[in-house]
Order: sequence, then structure tokens, then C-alpha cells
Amino acid sequence: MFKQFSKQDRHPGADIIALDATVARAIAQPDEPTPQEAEFAARLELKSQLHDVLLDRLNLAVIDKVAPEELRREVAVLVSSVLTEEGRAMRSEEFKLLIDELLDEVLGYGPLEPLLADPTINDILVNSHQNVYVERFGLLEKTKVRFRDERHLLRIIDKIVSQVGRRVDESTPWVDARLADGSRVNAIIRPCAIDGPSMSIRKFSKSPLTMDRMIDIGTLTPASAGLLQGLVQARMNVLISGGTGSGKTTMLNAMSSFIGQKERVVTIEDAAELQMQQEHVVRLETRPPNPSGGGVVSQRDLVRNALRMRPDRIIVGEVRGAETFDMLQAMNTGHDGSMTTVHANTARDALGRIEQMVMMIGLDFPISAIRSQVASGLQIIVQLSRLSDGSRRIMSISEISGMEGDIITMQDIFVFQRAGIGENGEVLGKFVATGIRPKCAEQLERAGVHLQSDAFSAEGSGK
Repeated sequence: MFKQFSKQDRHPGADIIALDATVARAIAQPDEPTPQEAEFAARLELKSQLHDVLLDRLNLAVIDKVAPEELRREVAVLVSSVLTEEGRAMRSEEFKLLIDELLDEVLGYGPLEPLLADPTINDILVNSHQNVYVERFGLLEKTKVRFRDERHLLRIIDKIVSQVGRRVDESTPWVDARLADGSRVNAIIRPCAIDGPSMSIRKFSKSPLTMDRMIDIGTLTPASAGLLQGLVQARMNVLISGGTGSGKTTMLNAMSSFIGQKERVVTIEDAAELQMQQEHVVRLETRPPNPSGGGVVSQRDLVRNALRMRPDRIIVGEVRGAETFDMLQAMNTGHDGSMTTVHANTARDALGRIEQMVMMIGLDFPISAIRSQVASGLQIIVQLSRLSDGSRRIMSISEISGMEGDIITMQDIFVFQRAGIGENGEVLGKFVATGIRPKCAEQLERAGVHLQSDAFSAEGSGK
């Protein structure tokens, strides 16, 4: 009834059909997990079980009032009894590690705690519950850290954002927040995050980078550091520009340390992360909309309010929109010495970004009027960049010298001169003076800032 095919006259698609069947069997019968994977999964399951027991039996309302050692003893006794009931044996080192991890879950941020405690890590990047990366010394690397499941990661995210009065859910699936130490957090969840919740943490060093430290590591020369200090003390308006992760906030912190203790400083940020060294500081932070869509407080609202708070200086963590117009107005109307940061790849691009953000207010200003406001409001642009080897460098310190027609004119005072790539991939170069004496040098002298006579000469810039 059926025709018999020989090997020679098989249908051409038979091999493909056989291959598809093989793939289907492989999918239906996945490879068994390795012993290490099985052990890790069992450990996660045990930790989840013990965590649930702790939440049931511990009085979370008073847990913050209990001494750490006493809490550790109570948790150890409870965990030991549970392990005994189940007949599980565990070495003392494993038991100690398990207690540490459980305490991190109850008191801290679970698997993230060891990464937060590591001073060599700058950024923590969580790409779904299974993949966690860190940036160490400017380079990315994958860690062995993972969350139990998506719910576990969501619980940690919610714990972080709720501590600063913010929320994240399907109606507002992304959020900016901060940790107690000022570290900046951004989280985004489904439906916007297709592969599951994602979170990035920009850690803040417990010991802020100072100008002296920048000189030691070669980021600045003593002459350029002296200029930056003098600019702050002489109440010049400074714009710090750079790309993501280039060190703008670190530089803003370092420069703000030269503000006098007798000055009243008002800081305005989306998520508070500035580490001001002065005593007389008022810190303001924006507020996102509430569940009904109202109650939002923007940076522009805060800048306007700050003008009524009798500030000596206004520092905006980063200008991103229409608040740029109000910031320029403040710089042009007696609030000298104000500082802010902006995202841009070059100093010239930074001016273009400022112009564009002023236009966001919707008023029909001629471009010449906007540029005139920028040129009179800003005096100095400090440009930073993150180089290919992961290092963060100051690329230039530029002075806005005025207007020529409708064009804002600038001149570089100090620049980073690249000299190539080293054997280990590091970027070679040095920070040098261009030989141009800035127009603000006389203003610095009048303000009592006395720089070295050869501070701006190309030969003496390294001194």
C-alpha cells in the first residue's frame, strides 16, 4: 500500500525533520544541573525557608532596638533549632555564613550587602534576579551573586525605595532613590523591564575624593587644583560637564569643599547624593507624583523656592530641563558662586545642552538672548570624561570669555593631552596648561586669591 523509499531517494527534508525531533527531545529532557548548581539551589531554598521562619517569629517592630550581638545570638539559636528538627548537619563555617546572610536579609539588602560593603566596587548592576554585575576600577565584571527569584529581588527593591518615601509598581514602573549613605539607586520593573526587574546602584565612597587625592593620582596638577579652589573662593559660577559615570558629582563634591563655613548653601537634587562639608546647608529633594498623579515637586519648583531662602550659593545636582532657565537667572542676579552639572561630551556641547534646556520653558526667546544669558551667567566649564581604560579624567578647564556676534567664545586654560595607550591598555597622557592667562585672573586677585605667577604657563603648569 505504501511506497518503500530506498536510502538514495529519501525526501530532502527528512534530515531536517530528524534534527527537529532531536532538538525537541533535548528541550523536553534538559540537562540535569551540576552538583554545584544543585547545591547552590538547595542553599537558596534553605535560606528562603529560614527567612520565612524568622519573619514569623521575630518581633520586627523592635528589631532596630536590639543590640546586633544579641540579635545574632537569637537568630543563631532559632536557626540551629530548625536545622536540628530537620536533621540537617552543617559545618561551623557554613553555619556562620548562613547567619550572616540571614541577618543581611532581615536588616539589610540581602545578597547586595557584601557588594555594598566592598570599597573597591563603584557600581552594582542587577540585570534580573540571576545576573549581577559590578564595576571595579572602571571595568565591568560578573559576580556569583544572585537572588532567589524575581519576588526576592522585588522585595529588596521595595525595601530600598520605601525607606525614602517612594514606590515602584505597575503604574510607576521606574524610580530614583538613594541609600542611607547617599548611594544613588535606579530601579525599573515589569512591564517596562522585559526580562525582569533591573536595578543600578552608584555607590558613594565613605571617604570623598579630595583635590589633594586627585593631585596624588595625577588627575590634576597643583596649579590646576589651585585654580579650581580659587574659582570657588572667588564665587565664580561653574558648570561641570561630562558623560555618565565620568565623575561629575565627585568633582562637584570636591569643589564644594572650598565653600566658606559662613555661607548659606542650598542644594537641589532629584535624589540627594551630594556630600557637603559645610555646616550651614539646606538640602532639597524633588518628589515624584503620588498614586493619583498629583503632588509632584520638580527641580524648577525647588530652584524658584530656593531664591526665597536667602541663599549665598545654590548648587543643583544636575540640570535636566526647564530649571536651567531659573538657575541662569539666579546666577545673573546676585547668587554668585553657584554650581551645577550637565550631561555632555565636550565643553562646547555643554553650552548647546544648556541652550536647549532653556528652550524647554516654551517661551519664544531669540537664541541670541539665551546665549547672552549663558555667557554672562557662567564663567567656567570643567569637562570630565571616562576613558577607554575605565579611568575618569578632567579633560579641560575652560573659561567663557564672552560673545562674538551670536557665538559664545571660550578658551581652554588647562587640557588633558593624550600620549597613546600603555602596554596594559591604560590611557597615557598628562594635564597641562595651554599658556593662556584667563580673563578672570584679575577678578581672582581682587577676591584675594593669589595664584603662582607661572600657574598658567605651559612650562610651569606641572608645579
